[in-house]
Amino acid sequence: MSRNNAPVVSGASGALGRFKMEVANELGISNYDQIDKGQLSSRQNGYVGGNMTKKMVAFAEQALAQGQTSAIGNASPTVTSR
Repeated sequence: MSRNNAPVVSGASGALGRFKMEVANELGISNYDQIDKGQLSSRQNGYVGGNMTKKMVAFAEQALAQGQTSAIGNASPTVTSR
């Protein structure tokens, strides 16, 4: 099974990187961009990704609750399988 970890929206890498650093700082992991991720535990790395996902889902839920479906559609285009 191949994995494609490229952002769906071109140019989103920078924003995702900044978001990752923000979440890591909130979790008390400073200089996350400079840390050798292999030296962190799976739990620590998982917390960063898990909290990113939690925040993105919360954003989408809030937008849906407020009827802002266009904000979701513009923020996360659907990827179709080939």
